[in-house]
Amino acid sequence: MSTNSIVLQTESFCDIHDIKEAKSYIRPYVRHTPLIQSMFLSNNVTGGNVFLKLENMQFTGSFKFRGALNKILHLTDEQKEKGIITASAGNHAQGLALTGKLLDIKTTVIMPNEAPIAKQEATRGYGAEVILEGDTFNDSRLYMEQMAKETGKTIVHPYDDSAVMAGQGTIGLEILDAIWNVDTVVLPVGGGGLISGVATALKSFNPNIHIIGVQSENVHGMATSIETGKITSQFTDHTIADGTEVAIPGDKTFEVVDKLVDEFILVSEEEISSAMRHLMQRTKIVTEGAGALPTAALISGKIDPCYLKDKNIVALVSGGNVDLTCVSDIIDHLLKPADTSEGVVG
Repeated sequence: MSTNSIVLQTESFCDIHDIKEAKSYIRPYVRHTPLIQSMFLSNNVTGGNVFLKLENMQFTGSFKFRGALNKILHLTDEQKEKGIITASAGNHAQGLALTGKLLDIKTTVIMPNEAPIAKQEATRGYGAEVILEGDTFNDSRLYMEQMAKETGKTIVHPYDDSAVMAGQGTIGLEILDAIWNVDTVVLPVGGGGLISGVATALKSFNPNIHIIGVQSENVHGMATSIETGKITSQFTDHTIADGTEVAIPGDKTFEVVDKLVDEFILVSEEEISSAMRHLMQRTKIVTEGAGALPTAALISGKIDPCYLKDKNIVALVSGGNVDLTCVSDIIDHLLKPADTSEGVVG
């Protein structure tokens, strides 16, 4: 994996100027989400100063609203008239659906058959047409491409798009506004749009900021692709971090991640579930599995302490759209006899 600090500046990729422009475009619509310190993760886990960037408090409950909105605001009137279409496991779908509602654009979303019920209902609630097709995201993507050709709708890719990456990159600007001397940033990774945009923003300011991507052991197409040096499919089983269940990363995101992301950490399903319980019990934050990936990596002990001890660390809680059945399971687990550290909050 390359640690090259040169930020890509070509027509195919977003750069810091695109991200700053995106910030001005989307500012009237998005929420500047909180950044809070976790005393437990700081004092009991890392020995550094850990801050949680709460994108679960963004409109639609996920960072995805930023990228979808920035993309649509850059479309022509003709494209808006014909409508927009995407394939998504849920959060991008909701972000795009809300954007369509705000800007009065007809929106169609293709979801995998097993997409969480909460995300399906929320997407329909924003006025989008939801079509279930395929067992994986890639199945849904192929159907989306076919439908776009037939209808003339504009495809809004969940991650492999420069305008989408730029929108997600505005999170990096908000992090820098709050903690200009941040040392380490830990981010969940699926297709790579989030980490591409945020890494571009952060590395443009300070190439020495250490960027860590986190994926599930079950699905880690990006980590495998970076390790092998070429885009590679990887899927073992479904993951509780369903928002990152992307077996094959994008062409654009792969290239950006290869240049700007310093390392990847893989975490188990139990480690993800444990992190979700931690965030609920100790920080009073309800998150989906994908949003808990950075916390899981911190708690797992898999990150080299040199990037944590006495460092300023930001872990992104990317979304909070979790099925109530999953929340119920977490609560049931918390009601069991707890260990002696359960009383520590923060």
